[in-house]
Amino acid sequence: MDAEIRNAQGEKLDYAYHSAQGDCPFTVIIGHGVTANMNRPFVEALAKGLAIAGIPALRFSFSGNGDSEGRFEDSCVSKEVEDLGAVIDSVKVQGRRIAYVGHSMGGAVGVKRAAADDRIELLVSLAGMVHTAKFAKVEFGEETPGSGFMWGKKDCPLSRAFVDDMNQIGSVLELGGEIKVPWLLVHGTVDDVVPIAESSEIFAQAQDPKDLVEIENCDHVFDAETDPEALPVMVRKVTEWLLPKTMAPLQS
Repeated sequence: MDAEIRNAQGEKLDYAYHSAQGDCPFTVIIGHGVTANMNRPFVEALAKGLAIAGIPALRFSFSGNGDSEGRFEDSCVSKEVEDLGAVIDSVKVQGRRIAYVGHSMGGAVGVKRAAADDRIELLVSLAGMVHTAKFAKVEFGEETPGSGFMWGKKDCPLSRAFVDDMNQIGSVLELGGEIKVPWLLVHGTVDDVVPIAESSEIFAQAQDPKDLVEIENCDHVFDAETDPEALPVMVRKVTEWLLPKTMAPLQS
């Protein structure tokens, strides 16, 4: 796939496509978390692992992040939901079916998009954020929007747009019950950014079919320094869950 992808604002979204051998009708779209981009090691590792298994994958950076166009200050869940819609539009034009994997804030984006967009047929949340207002308060409550920075990153200014959007959404917990497609939630037991309890809470709201995988000694970003087995376990669990579902014939 080499099509140009632009969001509703006309901003070009940077992406990498991992082709796969075989006749899998799905493309797995992978979205990252806050202050990140498509080149996070675990995002790239997952995309490559899926492609090796025969499932094409597309990882992308939300607008304002990585090499995508747009201002970081405009980044927020609501805008990223629209970005994801633009990526889905482009992939669907290729005649592909859609699975989405979202990490952290990208997980909240996936819940909001999948609850309203039936083109997403399979959903995976990696350390998915549920309580957005709580996250903003806990992580950035001591910073001043417009003059502070996210986790001290000078290229990630904390904006009023981000904080207001997080507070307006509040939580995606209730949307969990509106997800009507197979859903896998994966979370590390020592995640100190998005507590594993959030996945348990929304899992309880979700409809069947659903699965929850807890990875022992795994942090928020599947870092090998925390546990060298965390990343390969995540890639294997997600791949094993997606493989039979992406190869199954379309139900009439």
